[in-house]
Amino acid sequence: MSWFDFDWVDAFTDSAFGGNGCAVVHGGAALYEDVCMAYVRETSLVECTFTGPSDVADVRVRYFLASREIPFAGHPTIATVAAMRSRGLFQGDALTLETGAGIVAIRLNGDEIEMTQVAPQFGSLVPADLVASTIGLPESAIISPPQFVSTGLPFCITVLRDHDALRAARLDEGPLREVAAKAGYSGSDMAEPFLVTLEGATEAGDTFSRLLMLPPSPPEDPFTGSATGAMAAYLWKYGLMPKDSFIAEQGHDMGRPGRATVTRVGPADAMTGIKVAGQGYVLMRGQVDLPGPSS
Repeated sequence: MSWFDFDWVDAFTDSAFGGNGCAVVHGGAALYEDVCMAYVRETSLVECTFTGPSDVADVRVRYFLASREIPFAGHPTIATVAAMRSRGLFQGDALTLETGAGIVAIRLNGDEIEMTQVAPQFGSLVPADLVASTIGLPESAIISPPQFVSTGLPFCITVLRDHDALRAARLDEGPLREVAAKAGYSGSDMAEPFLVTLEGATEAGDTFSRLLMLPPSPPEDPFTGSATGAMAAYLWKYGLMPKDSFIAEQGHDMGRPGRATVTRVGPADAMTGIKVAGQGYVLMRGQVDLPGPSS
């Protein structure tokens, strides 16, 4: 057993109990996968990160759900950098992270942490009626062809007509497995639909989104940074977002309001990256005793 420092950070918010929480375990990147997943389940959070040394970047970051390791996640990236900054673990206003999705560049703009997600990859289109059955809505609630998009982690981007449809959505595991199968995913690698409306939750926002999830994860994610990048790429590709930079909102109906500034890198028809920026609030810190290697 070894003791590790950790920080519990609320990401995409500047205050306690907003945005999306993430526990950052410093120096824990060499821990066994089953230990990392068990730690996520212990916290009841959606994701946790485990950091370590890197030969190709300033720090290595591993991302875990309760059920598996994933290559990248947005709000845990913001949380990890906020935690490291609060402990004085790096100097300057820029650093790089080694992730399973590649090298992620980070820049600090005052209190805001900006990550540049990798160039979007556009995958399979999914029939609107199938996605509608997945979320318990009529097909008419979907106003644009759903498509898998990834800026490090794939999501089925689904644009809904209004907030009423967004709030009425409920996830059905059976149709979801069919959606995943059509895109070549199976088992625990399913990518849930990321639901978005073209109207903010507040006057400041340009979009308002939800991500519904299956067990053992919590039923809904308060703010999803990786999906926000993929969603933005989709909106720009299909001409649904006239701005080059906009405000994405999520979590307000959960009592955990979060917001991100999303900026396109490159032209809409040849994007080379997506910048997603937000703040992080360190809520608590301590030590955790975990079994396995420490280095």
